[in-house]
Amino acid sequence: MEAYFDNAATTKCSDAAKALMARVLCEDYGNPSSLHRKGMEGEAHLREAAARISKTLKSKPSEIVFTSGGTEANNLAIIGAALANRRSGMHLVTTRVEHPAVANPMKFLEEQGFSVTYLEVDRDGRISLEELEESLTPETILVSIMYVNNEIGAVEPIAEAGQIIKQRNPGVLFHVDAIQAYGKYKIYPQKLGIDFLSVSGHKIHGPKGIGFLYAREKTKLKPMLYGGGQQKGLRSGTENVPGIAALGQAAMEAYEDLAHKQEHLYQLKEAFVHGLAEEPWAHFNGRTGRDGAPHILSLSIDGVRSEVLLHALEDRQIYVSAGSACSSHKPAPSATLRAIQIPKEHLGSTIRISFCAENTLEEVEYCLSALKDIVPMLRKFTRH
Repeated sequence: MEAYFDNAATTKCSDAAKALMARVLCEDYGNPSSLHRKGMEGEAHLREAAARISKTLKSKPSEIVFTSGGTEANNLAIIGAALANRRSGMHLVTTRVEHPAVANPMKFLEEQGFSVTYLEVDRDGRISLEELEESLTPETILVSIMYVNNEIGAVEPIAEAGQIIKQRNPGVLFHVDAIQAYGKYKIYPQKLGIDFLSVSGHKIHGPKGIGFLYAREKTKLKPMLYGGGQQKGLRSGTENVPGIAALGQAAMEAYEDLAHKQEHLYQLKEAFVHGLAEEPWAHFNGRTGRDGAPHILSLSIDGVRSEVLLHALEDRQIYVSAGSACSSHKPAPSATLRAIQIPKEHLGSTIRISFCAENTLEEVEYCLSALKDIVPMLRKFTRH
């Protein structure tokens, strides 16, 4: 049996998204900027994808900017908004548990003279709304808070945060990295006070190399790329029509029967947590109930290095991640795990299990059985 539990890193492309992508690559391959019929076919795919995505957000198709993925969407929102609005202030607010695609643009802006307030989190990875309110100043122009943490599945209080930000100062822009939340929750930016929302295609069974930024109408944004003026000048360059078409398809599929998918994911998660409840060497990080993300679990194992366990599971065709896949090749300990203050000995002994709707309870049982077999054996070779 194979059990792929690294869906927060990437997902398998859906059959329908793959088929549509192939069709656009081989049949409707015109450049959307061309005025002939082939070009119009390409442009029609862009319009269709924007319409499909905007329907899931209850937004306007004109508010969707296609990017090369979540990282570019985050960079465009954060750096683009900061540079476009710097005359109104030079202060930004974010959290200690952001993905590097948010944390590193913030560091770049600090080098450009901006000041950044980093909100602390509790042991479950959640921010304090009181601290958020206290951090807002007349100089604040942008707040960036992730919806779902990519390592431990913490769900931030986005609705309450948006309300606080807009009540204090309606001019402060609110960016949400929804890369691990889109397709798992209903997200309506206008209702939540969100001005910018970042999404990645390959997290929702679309292809890699495509994503989008929701940018609320009339928000000021400085482009990162300059060229032919595509996408209203916000993102120049010939559009990745095959990827965009497939992203639109994947977005539509993600929200079909969402409540049933959510329930299935929670059942997988609960079965996994329950299956290790009696094991003294197993420690879950963050909230493991339905107040956490339905698809992400962070598990620390006493006395076993995460890389060793990862490869031992791989030998049984079980695939998990050593923390976040975006940082798993780096020796530095996870900023998120440090922020939630897990025991020092667990920093190098933590794996992430992440589900998708296609995973089964049988696969969960297979993984639990493997862990109960492998971990005691590996712990024999470790001093306690």
